[in-house]
Formats: sequence, structure tokens, C-alpha cells
Amino acid sequence: MQDQFLENLWKVAQGSWSSGVLPSQESLSRARSSIPTKLPAAGASLESVQQHIVNDIVPAFNGGSLSPNYYGFITGGVTPAALFADNIVSTYDQNVQVHLPNHSIVTDVEYHALGLLADLFNLDRSQWHNGTFTTGATASNILGLACGREFVLQKAAERKGCVMGSVGEHGLFEVLQALDLSGVQVLSTLPHSSVVKAAGILGIGRTNVRNICRADNPLQFDMVALEKELARTDKVSIISVSCGEVNTGRFATSGMEQLSQLRKLCDQYGAWLHADGAFGIFARILDDSPEFATIKKGSEGIELLDSITGDGHKLLNVPYDCGFFFSRHPDLAACVFQNANAAYLTGGATDGPSIPSPLNIGIENSRRFRALPVYASLLCYGRDGYRDMLERQIRLARAIYEWIFDSPAYTALPQTNSKVDLVDQTFMSVLFRAKDDTLNEQLASKINATSRMFVSGSSWDGAPATRIAISNWRVDVNRDAALVTDVLAQVAQL
Repeated sequence: MQDQFLENLWKVAQGSWSSGVLPSQESLSRARSSIPTKLPAAGASLESVQQHIVNDIVPAFNGGSLSPNYYGFITGGVTPAALFADNIVSTYDQNVQVHLPNHSIVTDVEYHALGLLADLFNLDRSQWHNGTFTTGATASNILGLACGREFVLQKAAERKGCVMGSVGEHGLFEVLQALDLSGVQVLSTLPHSSVVKAAGILGIGRTNVRNICRADNPLQFDMVALEKELARTDKVSIISVSCGEVNTGRFATSGMEQLSQLRKLCDQYGAWLHADGAFGIFARILDDSPEFATIKKGSEGIELLDSITGDGHKLLNVPYDCGFFFSRHPDLAACVFQNANAAYLTGGATDGPSIPSPLNIGIENSRRFRALPVYASLLCYGRDGYRDMLERQIRLARAIYEWIFDSPAYTALPQTNSKVDLVDQTFMSVLFRAKDDTLNEQLASKINATSRMFVSGSSWDGAPATRIAISNWRVDVNRDAALVTDVLAQVAQL
């Protein structure tokens, strides 16, 4: 009976976005009025609660994951393989915290899923099969900056000839004081807000996330200014590379030469090199065809970094919540995240690979088995399947950009006189604004009011802009390009 109910719910989900990407006001009102204002003394039957959720609550959900025309937050979707695995995760409810090989296979699966991801991104397992699964890119950026904080302070201690304990053990203030330093800084170009949030959480401070960009290109590092900051003797530094800027989808670097230069500077000054690759790292699955050469070069050289953040619930198209973190330094995370004073949580020995207990290398002690949908999707679709998804997403973004570039009503951003260059640099995000200022102020709202697609409002160069972020596995280039351009024409009354 439960299986039949889940099958019926899946049928509801499959059709729920067909009437609109956003729920109707009637559905929202009905859902809100159906929610009890206090806890009842006697519980209701399972069947009545199921019907309440399906009939009252579900119609008020948006189509963020189910609709191919939800272009707001980069939410991706849920592939059939991932959905199947996620139901298994909920049914068996495994807590993936301690590697106990005689108790469960879950830590083994998580460890090998991380290896499969490294394969997908063409990362050498001998260096990169280290890391963990997280709730998302925000948590992964916390891990990256935390490991970076530990590393740069250790390097500072070595330069001063001191023996320094871990920040995780002694605290940031005590270590900075012992090393006669005023703080840690994060140097980046147009960093994502989650990097700034991570700095606030870790005691680095949001104001110490510095935008070190060229005057003529806000995405590219000003290498002279960067080296000046790295050479400071009062602070230690982490470089965070925007591997896919959130508005434009473009990359902070454009090839091995720039990454090699950053790597050389970090080695010279004892800095940590981190990439916020929430969606940009997926460019590494593209082939070597000229069609995608510029995009692939944006992620070239990422193997030279110290740590990489990624999001599973974006272009990997697995359910929320899922992120991943890779590091070339296998022992560093334990310095920060070691679960202290809990002997009963010690893992058992095994004849297989040395698998760390996840609670000692990440934020959480209690952890959902979020690696299983990743494992299932990678096995089901493989490198070729994911390459096909990404190619369709890029081609749709480029088709929309071409239309916008030629439109008398809109301006493609960042502004350029060359449609060829614009399209060549397009990944999976489209940024634009209306030429009419009044329309531009309301543009995202007017597009979303059609309920045929959903976009997010943003800003660029100090003025309102609108972003179309394409990340769902259901993309059909011809169908979706026709829908998007028809909505844009309608809103502009072309």
C-alpha cells in the first residue's frame, strides 16, 4: 500500500509543474489555511495526513526541481536514479558518521562515491581521493576555508621557527597572538556569498574577504595587487578562486597559465589555494571539441589547488541537501574537525582502504546517507550521460543569449560588441537587463508573473539585472529556447 502511495505521489509530481512553475495564489492560500495553528491532542490517521500533504501542501510547492523552466536559483533537478536512491536513504535512515565496517557498508559507499566524483572531474585519485560529502557548497566552503586557515597558520609558524598547535585545539585568537599576526584574509574576485558567510563563521571575518580584481575585469585577479597582499607580514592569506561566478557563470581564470601563476605565488608566500567550484567544476566533464573549448579552459588547472568545493544538488542533479569537498591534504581536516572525547565513536580496523570516520573530517556528527543518490546517478549515467546533460544546458543558454543580443528590448551582460565572444564564454547562466529603465525595475517580477518560467533578480554594475540559470537535467534546447524567448518577447511586448 505504501509503494502504491509513493507511485501515485510520483505521478502527481511529474505533472505538478505543467500548469505553472510557481504555485497559484489559490494553492498558497489553501495550503496556509490548512496548517493547524496548534498541536492536536489526538493524532490523525496516517492516511488522512498523507492526503492532507498531497492535496493541500504539495500544490503550494514550486517547480524548482521538477520543471525544466525553473531558472532561478541553481537548483538542478532530481534524476530518476537519484530519486530511487534517496527513497532508499529515507527508508533505511543510515547515520553515516563512524566507519564501522562490520556494522554497515555506508561509509564504504560514501568513500567510493567520492572517488567516482573525482573520476568524473578528471582529478587524479592518488591526490584527490580525500574529502567528504556535506549539506552543500556553503558547508563545503566552510571546510575549505577552515583547512586553509589551519594550513596558512602552520606555514606562518614554520617561517617564524615556532611550534604551533592546531587552531581547532587552541583557538584562533591564541594562535594569532602567539604568531604576532592580526588575522587571516581571503582574497578573491566576485566571491559567492557563501564564501563570505564561511569567513564570518570561522572567525576570519566578512570584511576580511577582499575583492582583488582588475580594473577592466571584475572576474580576473589583479596579480600585482594580489602579490602585494600575499607579501603582508601582519596577515596570512587564503586565495578563493571563483570557479563559476554566480551571475555570469564565468570563470576567474582562463587556463593553466593563470592557475600555475597563482600556485607559484601561494607556494612562495605560504597561502592556501581554494576553489569555489559549486557548478564551475562541472566544466571539466566537457570534451575537447572547439564548441566548448573556452568553457573547459575556465576549469583547467584546478588540480593545482589545495581544496575544491562542489554542489551535488546543482549540476549533478541529486536531491537537496548534497555538497562535496575535495582536498589534496588528507590529514588536515582532522586537525580542525576531530570529534574529541568520544572513545565510543572510534571506527574499527579493516583490510580495505583506509576510510576516515566522516565525523572527524567534517562539520556534522549525525549525517544523512546523502552519498547514495550520487553513487546511483554516477553509475546510471556515467561520464557520457553527464556530459550530454551539460552540453544541452550550455546550448540552451547560448541560444537564449543570441536572441537577447539581437533583441531591441534587452541588453546582454556583461556588455560586449561581439556576439561571437559572448556566446563563446557562455556556460549555463544568462545575465541581461531591459533597455527600458521602468521595465528593467520590474523585469524579473513580470517574467515570473507569466508562471511559464522563473528567473532571479540580480544586479550588475550597480543596476538591476535578471539571471536565467540553467541546471535541470530535463533541458530540451529547441523546446525551452522557444518558450523562454516567447516569454521575453511577451514581457517586452515585441
